Amino acid sequence: MDFDLPAEHAMIRDTVREFCEEEIEPIAQEIEDEHRFPEEVFAELGDLDMMGVPVSEAYGGLGGDQLMYALVTEELGRVSGGIGLSYAAHVSLGSKPIELFGTDEQKEEWLRPLAEGEGMGAWALTEPGSGSDASDMDTMAVKDGDEYVLNGTKQFITNASVANSVLVKAVTDPEAGYDGISTFIVDPEDDGFEITTVWDKMGLNSSPTCEIQLDDVRIPEDRLLGEEGEGWEQTMKTLDGGRVSIAALSVGLAQGAYEAAKDYAGEREQFGQPIAKFDAIRDKVVDMHRKTERARLLTHKAATEYDKGESVTRESALAKLDASEAAREVAEDAVQVLGGYGYTEDFSPQRFYRDAKLMEIGEGTSEIQHVVLGQQLGL
Repeated sequence: MDFDLPAEHAMIRDTVREFCEEEIEPIAQEIEDEHRFPEEVFAELGDLDMMGVPVSEAYGGLGGDQLMYALVTEELGRVSGGIGLSYAAHVSLGSKPIELFGTDEQKEEWLRPLAEGEGMGAWALTEPGSGSDASDMDTMAVKDGDEYVLNGTKQFITNASVANSVLVKAVTDPEAGYDGISTFIVDPEDDGFEITTVWDKMGLNSSPTCEIQLDDVRIPEDRLLGEEGEGWEQTMKTLDGGRVSIAALSVGLAQGAYEAAKDYAGEREQFGQPIAKFDAIRDKVVDMHRKTERARLLTHKAATEYDKGESVTRESALAKLDASEAAREVAEDAVQVLGGYGYTEDFSPQRFYRDAKLMEIGEGTSEIQHVVLGQQLGL
């Protein structure tokens, strides 16, 4: 069992870390305050060949694996949860399904620009009334000649307002249950596609979260991803990889919060010595480190198993559950270590704290991860 990163993976991690510290960290609070999606950052990530890390080189990607992708996502989350979230949604949800389930023509037309950094991807599953039961879907796709006509509303869709393509889940056979759901590649320029809301959120406001209205959106039949009725199976496979990326993003948030608290505790003096010398603070920082390392190990294990081609439903759910809760706990402790300063926007822990909460909600709540893990354990 080798816990050392391969040399290429370490090089990519270090390259992205340097970029994050030089280009993202100085503007992380600014873009959050302005609720601004930083197009320039993603353009630079494209120049670094990071926008398609786990996508085949044949379609413009870097040709890396899930572990490499997790490392990049972690480094982004370490300085900006919003940028990390948009990146993860672009890769895991907006791009990877096209590679996994698309035709060669679809990959060339829709995947290549995403992998090469010429556009952003999005994935539209959730609806206003669906919540944790994502299969409870009202969006319909009706075949009309050589076209499909889509109608419905999608909710809480990351990147939708900045996307060049959106993978939309819709019902093609209302009588077939899970087997009646299909996936379509929708261009936001298609007539009838409208962004009706960009939500103001508790955190992660540099990453747009949108409501989409589909009103008689007509798309050619060659925009069906895979076959009719394969949409739910595609969703389950997509979420296995997506949960690894959310776990990695959570590890990054935890790492950033831990580092902020550790640095502050070593510099801030009370009663004539650094507060890190007091048991209460030292023990808190040690626990933050422990939780972050544990989450990282689970995340790297899930990514490594994914790269072996194994089923990782259990591993990805476990990593996502642990890392997301660790991110929130570590960020909360970071605020506490900094005291009053931790509650101000002059310091990063408050931002990590707000950003971390979504990790326990998106791509399956912590409660849903318990359900998944219970099923995997035969309970």
